[in-house]
This record gives sequence, structure tokens and C-alpha cells, in this order.
Amino acid sequence: MNRKKSGVIESLRLVDFRCFEALTLEIPKEIAVFLGENAQGKTSLLEAICVLVRLQSPRTHRLGQLQRFQSDGFGVAGECWEQSRRVQRVGAELELLVDGERVESQGDYLSTGGLLVWMGNEDLELVRGPGEVRRRFLDFVASQINPDYRRHLVRYRRALKSRNLLLKNRQPDEEQVLAYTGLLVTHGQEIQRIRQDLLKDLALPVAQAQERVGGAGDLCGLSYKGSGFGRLAEDFAEVAAKERAQGRTLIGPHRDDFILTLDGKSAADFGSEGQQRTMALALKLGQGRLLEQKRNAPPVYLIDDVFGELDPSRRNALMDYLPESSQKLITTTSLSWMEGKTPPLFKVVKGAVIAE
Repeated sequence: MNRKKSGVIESLRLVDFRCFEALTLEIPKEIAVFLGENAQGKTSLLEAICVLVRLQSPRTHRLGQLQRFQSDGFGVAGECWEQSRRVQRVGAELELLVDGERVESQGDYLSTGGLLVWMGNEDLELVRGPGEVRRRFLDFVASQINPDYRRHLVRYRRALKSRNLLLKNRQPDEEQVLAYTGLLVTHGQEIQRIRQDLLKDLALPVAQAQERVGGAGDLCGLSYKGSGFGRLAEDFAEVAAKERAQGRTLIGPHRDDFILTLDGKSAADFGSEGQQRTMALALKLGQGRLLEQKRNAPPVYLIDDVFGELDPSRRNALMDYLPESSQKLITTTSLSWMEGKTPPLFKVVKGAVIAE
């Protein structure tokens, strides 16, 4: 595979994004730390980068919530991976530009972008939260590795929404239900196949990260729990009556999950908070190593205020494990955890960013 264009995120420009009315920021190529109290805009900076690169936010499903209060849209732009990119939302419409040329589909826009790993305190939910959190993790990683994955996921979700609307009727049109069932099987099989392969590929880099950050002793495991995996068509036939009684689709990738274990036991049920935090970090660090391996290019790490919740040994191990070749953009409320020379520092105060 050819190496992707070298480069990083060099600049960021915001208009009416979250608390930022307007911002222009030059970003260091290796590492930068954004320091500020809570609710000043630190996380929103990293969120804007995620929207610019991956067209999604780790904090909300609805892009409309990203626009500044009483504005009718937002704009995010920047120089990244040797390209000029822009995402502009006006009303409900999203306009995408790369090097000044409009890109019609989100898939095409994403295919020419870079790779990201998002790390935040909410990652603890990957271990002890609901299955939806882990499905979003799989979707975020898989769509960066395999461009076909997002296409299958979009089509599956559209079919699922239409099928559920039909099932809400007391006497649904069975021919239409069967047509949408066929689409769910076709795209669902591919989604589940890619998810299973992804978890197999993640197992080793996650275990290696777990050992480095948490120390030897905890053997971690990942196991896929696919709803109807391997027999979707048969399972749809078996639950047909139950689905019509409940008025919703009961099996498929939208109900998938994966199980995290420590020494063969459920990490959610038996792991200490420290072990759970380490496993959440290991998932994200393993993701980064796998992205670099599969795409032959280092991802950018967006690290949102995680150091305050870690003991010194885990903080140091995390910093040591982050690849030197990757750009690291870090937010924090305090520098007390930082050892050695301070990297380029920016203070964030009430939607303003000031270079120190």
C-alpha cells in the first residue's frame, strides 16, 4: 500500500462553533497542550478537529448542536495532511470542500482525509457503559480502516429506520418488510464480518498497550457478540412474529456488542476502576497502533483531559507509549502531571486561545 501524504493538522479556523465566534489557530506539528478551566472551550477545539477530519463529534450525534447559540450554522476549516479542508453547515445542509473544490459525498470527503484517535474521560464507558458506546467505537475505527464499512453502515441504518416504521403499523406491508429485511441481511452481514475481523486485529495491540500502561499481570481479552451473526436471514425468520408484536427490529448489527475481560472475567463486573481506566486507554492506544499498521500512516491523537484521573505511573506510561511519529493535541486543567520540558502551550479562556 502506498504511504499516505505525510503531514499533520497545521491550522484550524472556526466560525460560530460552540463557544467560538471566530478563531484562527496555528497548531504545532508534534505536540501541543491546551490549558484552561472547565467550560472554556478546550474540548470544543478537539471536537472541531474531529468534525473537520471525520465529520462527526464524539460528544453528540447531532451536528446542529455544534453551532454557537443563536447562529444558523457553523464553519470549521484548516490545513491538514497537506490539504485545505472545510466543513460548513447552514441550516440542515452540509457543504464540504477540499482544496477549494466542493465534494458531493461524505464518503469521498472522508476517503481523502487523515486518521484520528480520540481519548477522553468518557472512554471509561467503553468498559462499563451500554453496548451503544462500544458499537460507536467499532464504527469509528472500522470506517477509518475500511472505506466500504461506512457505505454498508449508512445503507443498513436507512433500511433499519424504514423497516421499523413499517413494523409500527398493526398490519405492515409484508412485501416491503421483506424487501428491507433483505437489505439488512446484505449490509448487516458485511458490517458484522468487518467488526469481527477488527476485534481480532485489535486483540494483540490492545493487550500490548494494557501491559505497558497497566503493568504485567492483567490478561485482557476482546470477544465479539454479534446479534444474529452468521445466520441473520434465519434469525429474522425466527423472530418475525415477535418483531411484529413489538413493532421493531430485534436482531442485527444495531444490537451488537463486544465483551471485555481481565484474566477471563468481565472487566465491567470484576475490574477495579483503575483496571477499567487502563483497559479504556488500552483500547484507544491499540486503535492507534492498528490504524498505523493498516493505513501505513500515523494517526493524530486528540487527548481530552485524561491525565487528572490517572496515577503518576499510568500517566508516564501513557506518554511514553504514544508514538513519537504522531501529532498529539492535549487538553488539561492543570500542568501538575507534566514532567520535564513543557511542550508548546496555549491558554483557553472564554472561547479565546492565547499562545504562551
